[in-house]
Amino acid sequence: MKVIHLPLEIAGQMGMYCRAIKKFGHQAIGYNYFHTVLNYKDDILPVDGYEITNILEDAIQHFDIFHYHYMLTTFTDFRDLEMVAAAGKSMIMHHWGSDVRKARIATMYNPYVNMEGFPTEEEIHENLLKVSKYISTAIVQDYEVLPYVAPYYKKVHVLPVTVDISQFEPAYPRLDERYPLVVHAPTQPKYKGTEIIERVIKELQQIIPFRYQRIEKMNHEQAKNMYKQADIIIDQILAGSYGILAVESMAFGKPVITYVRDDLLRYYTDLPICTANPDTLHQVLKQLLLSPDLRNKKGQDGRKFVEKYHDINVVGLQLLQIYEQLLQNK
Repeated sequence: MKVIHLPLEIAGQMGMYCRAIKKFGHQAIGYNYFHTVLNYKDDILPVDGYEITNILEDAIQHFDIFHYHYMLTTFTDFRDLEMVAAAGKSMIMHHWGSDVRKARIATMYNPYVNMEGFPTEEEIHENLLKVSKYISTAIVQDYEVLPYVAPYYKKVHVLPVTVDISQFEPAYPRLDERYPLVVHAPTQPKYKGTEIIERVIKELQQIIPFRYQRIEKMNHEQAKNMYKQADIIIDQILAGSYGILAVESMAFGKPVITYVRDDLLRYYTDLPICTANPDTLHQVLKQLLLSPDLRNKKGQDGRKFVEKYHDINVVGLQLLQIYEQLLQNK
């Protein structure tokens, strides 16, 4: 099996998928034309838009599976999909949320979600029609994303975000820490609810002694070093589901605050995340700040959760099974 990932890296996921597939004895490589300060580079090749279009002809000759990400392909008008399909190659589209999140559906389930800056519903619909004309199978990261794309594909797989647990040495919150460190990384401040988060933090600092660190303008390794020092990590309080930062934080054994919608909780039997929205963040954070025992327990539970559901060895096997099914259904 020979797999190519295109055309951009999503929070290190593409690189880990490639590494996992190679571990199972197959070929895999990723090409990324979108470069950020996070500087993900494991198992992927950084290219520009011109270079990535130039490899297409050779890629069609060599690879069996084209794994696209974020409703993007080699060309902005998706014309490469017809070429790949004509060559009889298997394709899969991996949706990550903000590429397909429609305001009408999102606000129906979630009164807090911020849709500013997202594509319009018309744009999303047109793109999904173009992509699904040639691609019949899709992947989504969780059940929050599923309703946006399910009507367009014959098969949609839910594949959890992943981490290499061996690269995360747990550092559970200390029981004797008198001034716990709260960390927040506002990679998308309006989407994550950073303004509300920091207002609550200022309110609580008036009555409880603790430290706060805002993580920004750091590459991924620098940011991970800060996560490892934290006692509490706040991810986001608006979107309604958890993502890679929450998973990395739990891998380090940290208690995580993020908003998971009530209707999605039924998909998780042992989710250790401290779920909080703008109306409940004050109380949830206060409870964690005042209870070293709770912080430590949530950290321990989070590490076990990630080992069970999100480790690359677990998710990689699920991805391999998706690929095998894709090839069988050609």
